[in-house]
Amino acid sequence: MDIQYLLWLQDIRMATGGMFDEFFNALSKFAVDILPFLPLVVFWCVDKRWGYIFLTNHWTGELINSIIKLTVCAYRPWVRSVQIKPAGDSKVAATGYSFPSGHTRTATTIYGTIITWKKDKHKVIAFICGVLIFLTAFSRNYLGVHTPQDVIVGFVESIIIISLIGYLENKIRDNNKILDILSLVGILAVIASLVYIQLKPYPMAYDSTGALLVDPQKMMNDGFKACGAFLGFIIGSIIERYVIHYEIPVGSKSLPFMTCIGVGLAMAWKDLFAPATIVIAFGGHWGNFISRFLMLIFVMCIWPAVIQNKCKKEKKKAGVAKVQEL
Repeated sequence: MDIQYLLWLQDIRMATGGMFDEFFNALSKFAVDILPFLPLVVFWCVDKRWGYIFLTNHWTGELINSIIKLTVCAYRPWVRSVQIKPAGDSKVAATGYSFPSGHTRTATTIYGTIITWKKDKHKVIAFICGVLIFLTAFSRNYLGVHTPQDVIVGFVESIIIISLIGYLENKIRDNNKILDILSLVGILAVIASLVYIQLKPYPMAYDSTGALLVDPQKMMNDGFKACGAFLGFIIGSIIERYVIHYEIPVGSKSLPFMTCIGVGLAMAWKDLFAPATIVIAFGGHWGNFISRFLMLIFVMCIWPAVIQNKCKKEKKKAGVAKVQEL
């Protein structure tokens, strides 16, 4: 039934001349290329507590989603049926195994966190985010890169993560002892995940020409990315709590500019510099692990320290100027 549903959507795409393809493709790309950088803006510039919640929800979801993908090893729809023809270049961004949908998981986690944050005071924003979750999930089916069960489980997975982390955050807020215990658990989880994804068996199916249908080594790349990012998030958060003590410099004229620069640097590292340096040097597995680890260290402690130092100098300079005027 799942393949028949995708073929029905494919017929609609063909009948409409692909007029909606780019719209849904843009929604999907936005969910994984731009949306994951929103937590950085919140953490550095808007609300530190909610920034932590965003980052925890997103990277916990990323790790769990990757482990489920590499456990189930579900093939993409076009591998299961040659009749499925994904729209445009949507196939290029569809990395890893199929189940559950990473795009849906990312969209639901981040848009869903916005909903929990803004639902009381900004109901319109919450409503729009709910619509965007639905449209992003549907886009994965419409484009032919995920089955209905892929997006449903990606959605449910995210709701569970948001609810659980929200509950824990309310219980242990600012309790460094419990946070340290959870950090240790997180580190052990990363180690266990790395061992698991490298030692577990993977399906090795071949086509009629003897070519491997899906290369498990390539599928594992996203798992290494998630492990590296999650470990970087944990280590970076420990450094931030005990060394940096970041406080958003509210009112600083430099803060918006510094936030934009930081986001730009993180994007450039993820999409340009890391693939051209670290990944080439260390390979698809450990190269991706190291590059994402470094990116989250930058996000959690290096750039907050830079922002804090810059804004302190700005404040000091403004104070000196005021004294001179007097």
